[in-house]
Amino acid sequence: MSVNHMDINERKNRILALIQDQAYKPMKEKELAIVMQVASEDRPLFKQCLEQLLADGAITVSKRGRYSLPNAETLEGVFSSSGHGYGFVSVEGVEGDFFISEKNTGTALHGDTVLIEPETGSPRHHGRYGQGRGKNAEAVVVAVKERACDIIVGTYEATNSGYGFVIPDSVRIDRDIFIPAEAGSKALDSQKVVVRITDYGTSQRNPQGIITEVLGNADDPGIDVLSILRSYGMEDEFPQEVMYEALQVPQIVTGKETAGREDLRDLLMVTIDGDDTKDIDDAVSLTKDGANFELGVHIADVSHYVREGSALDEEALQRGTSCYPLDRVIPMLPTQLSNGICSLNEDVDRLALSCFMTINPQGEITDHRIVESVIRTDHAMTYGDVNRIITDNDPELTDKYSDVADMLISMHEVAKLLRHRRKERGSVDFDLPETKIELDGKGHPVSVRPHERNNATRLIEDFMLAANETVAEHFFWAETPFVYRIHEKPDMDKIRKLELFIRNFGYGIKVRDDEVHPKELQKLLAGIEDTPEESLISRLTLRSMQRAKYSMSCEGHFGLALRYYCHFTSPIRRYPDLQIHRIIKEYINGRLDEDRISHYESILGNVCHHSSIRERMADEAERECDKLKKAEYMQDHIGEVFEGVISGVTNWGIYVELPNTVEGLVHISKIEGDYFVYNEDNYELVGTATGRRYELGMPVRVVCNMVDTELRTVDFILADDVSALDNDIY
Repeated sequence: MSVNHMDINERKNRILALIQDQAYKPMKEKELAIVMQVASEDRPLFKQCLEQLLADGAITVSKRGRYSLPNAETLEGVFSSSGHGYGFVSVEGVEGDFFISEKNTGTALHGDTVLIEPETGSPRHHGRYGQGRGKNAEAVVVAVKERACDIIVGTYEATNSGYGFVIPDSVRIDRDIFIPAEAGSKALDSQKVVVRITDYGTSQRNPQGIITEVLGNADDPGIDVLSILRSYGMEDEFPQEVMYEALQVPQIVTGKETAGREDLRDLLMVTIDGDDTKDIDDAVSLTKDGANFELGVHIADVSHYVREGSALDEEALQRGTSCYPLDRVIPMLPTQLSNGICSLNEDVDRLALSCFMTINPQGEITDHRIVESVIRTDHAMTYGDVNRIITDNDPELTDKYSDVADMLISMHEVAKLLRHRRKERGSVDFDLPETKIELDGKGHPVSVRPHERNNATRLIEDFMLAANETVAEHFFWAETPFVYRIHEKPDMDKIRKLELFIRNFGYGIKVRDDEVHPKELQKLLAGIEDTPEESLISRLTLRSMQRAKYSMSCEGHFGLALRYYCHFTSPIRRYPDLQIHRIIKEYINGRLDEDRISHYESILGNVCHHSSIRERMADEAERECDKLKKAEYMQDHIGEVFEGVISGVTNWGIYVELPNTVEGLVHISKIEGDYFVYNEDNYELVGTATGRRYELGMPVRVVCNMVDTELRTVDFILADDVSALDNDIY
């Protein structure tokens, strides 16, 4: 057959129809082409159709290159590369990961969504998936359904023949990218580059790509962080058409725009943020009405300026979220909006969506209303200043902010009421310190320390939680399409393991009907407060939890012990918030008709899925930047002794966390005096001869022995084992 004039979908359907035929026997590509009478000039397009069918998961290809329908045991999961050829695939609902040997990974790269078939006849195979499979089951990748990313960052290695290779920065990508001579984009040998993969190759042939950006020399200031950000698809610059739209947005609110909105410009309100925050998307107000309070949470009306379907909107959806690595911001929206007209800056008119909540003396939200508004904030305050007013009663700051000081003190009291109600419900509060890393002018870390929360940060958290819950409940009962923030119940196997471990410290968790109530975890965290094991057990409890995500279904938030929850309060930096603002405005203005409902039902699934992925990528990018700078910081402290706590125990050694939040590994080979065996049930290493134990939460003294900034790792040695150190350290 000639396929020159066929629609590609029709071509795919004809191939699929043949493979679905009961008389079909698995064939190779060449055999299929002969049977379907594909002309030689149409073979490239035929191959493309096969690749798309594989990517869709409609067909699979065997190790011998024969195409067929997916096996009944085909499973979908996410591929995690070891960086050494082999990898693992985690499948939702199936206990334990599937082992993928190097010969069976196909073209899968780290993070790809893949289809796998369990290996029958393998010593690791345990029958059909599910109960009894165990964590050592082997499988074969038969198709890549969705690529995690087509962008790779690495070091260019030129050859005398004109072509070159890019060595990926990520240790999880163990295949070099071939760069043809015409695709090198004038990159020089050893420069850091960004590559877009154009061909993922085969198990015998390397992926191929083109260089889209030359970042610079590896040792140039800032290139290290920039390389990490690019590897996660984080772009600081916006496309030309997006910037054109941003520059057209007026930077003042006009009288025409305020028409029909509730005028709140005379209502006393403040913003409370970090010292260097420039994208301010929430303000708060509080008034007294008899025995009750009326709390106002006022959120920037970003949707007024970012219209659905515009270039600004498409770019915001693609980015999904703002990213805040170290000392910089990768914004979701151009600064003309995020720091300009959408930011609730002090003493200027701004458009907002306001959620007013009536709170009784018991901390219950008894009534609410959601309105479009125009506001004017009285003060742009910092967490530090507010905390000194509400916690320390600082006379100088109280006098400076005399017009709002009483309101702030009342806000503190209302926040405590709301927090008390949350605790009664069983909300789980992980009060783990974040890391604050200070860099010098060349991007080198000069200090690493924990960034503690205070009463001011908790106040804002409590108010935003209240608004998010109130809005979610309102629109659940309104039965409109919506984007909810959900947090599923924890993995019970991990909870049982946690329960077994905490018995060693005299704690317990009640599990009923194979479920745990969040109040049990809250009681545990309250019981360990201010104890030596607090950080350890808090982290283990956190690891037992699922990851929160976005969903069209209101499935509740386990960690907050809430039936209804969404993200409403940060439309400048989170796309789901911006998306639901549109729905809210159409609803309160009576424009949410059947057509608009049908429209939102058709797009929100993608918004939820994509936003969850982009949020995870932004979190990982921030974490990798922190790890890099922590490693650089410790490079300046090799040979120094530190007090730390064992934060992880594995069969290859113990991880130790320092008070400044830096974590490093003491490899088992560096622990002298015995042969140590890993006891998985109690998270401990036990010496077979001496009985020495190293267990989670144990305080230890360590020496910084070695740092690898490329791998972003820190190696420690126990201070008592200094003889294992290199002699030139002291």
